[in-house]
Amino acid sequence: MEKIYNIEVCCPNCAAKMEAASNKVAGVTEAVISFVTQKMSVTFAEGADPAAVMPEVLKVCRKVERDVEIQF
Repeated sequence: MEKIYNIEVCCPNCAAKMEAASNKVAGVTEAVISFVTQKMSVTFAEGADPAAVMPEVLKVCRKVERDVEIQF
């Protein structure tokens, strides 16, 4: 299952770092962040609950940019 989220990220470099970190979260098959559109596309592993996975994604993204917001 794929979902698109709004994300507020300050620079392309941070977006790339957050994307790499998000791809390591359990339950995420693929995460792609577009700095230009301020969107995050997340493909979840089969059986993964997006409501349980996204707080973990936000947590790893905040290690890169502590005030980042993801609307989920």
